[in-house]
Amino acid sequence: MIDAGYMARAISAKPEDLDLPGVDDIYSLSSCISDYFADYINFWAHNGYWLFDSPKIILDLASTHAINLNGAKLFFYQVYEFEWSEQDRAWREFTPESSFPTSVVAPHKCHLEGFDVATFSNGNSAECSPLSCNGLAADMPVNTHCLISSFDNAKRFLEEGKFNNSEPGPFRIFAVYSTEWS
Repeated sequence: MIDAGYMARAISAKPEDLDLPGVDDIYSLSSCISDYFADYINFWAHNGYWLFDSPKIILDLASTHAINLNGAKLFFYQVYEFEWSEQDRAWREFTPESSFPTSVVAPHKCHLEGFDVATFSNGNSAECSPLSCNGLAADMPVNTHCLISSFDNAKRFLEEGKFNNSEPGPFRIFAVYSTEWS
């Protein structure tokens, strides 16, 4: 797994229309349900994984643009260095967008919450997290945050075709960590 960066977000409770017993809230990488702290891409301060290299960058953006971070939860992400192509039924290597410098500062302390699978049909930012966005978690074991408990399970579920025909891929696996602002 490669350090991919940070994101601050407002965590949403599980939407009532998602029939996902045992899921309380959504910690997915995409912003389909739990919103990012801002429409951050327009600031052009993200790294090649379309996340942020440090919490300080997020705090500076919030200060500069009068963005309220009260209640925002900070996450740190790592990404598997291969993406899954359902068409080819194969893993292929990918790299961060080279036009954006990427120099992630690892957190001093973080807590692994689980693993998310996100789609990247445009090759840059996460578009969809089918576990929550498409309700695929109804057919796979997930934790209270709608995340898969282990990397091995996430990889196996992709290879078994459990994400097929959900959203256009390729699919990438992310470790989702909660962390502190300091």
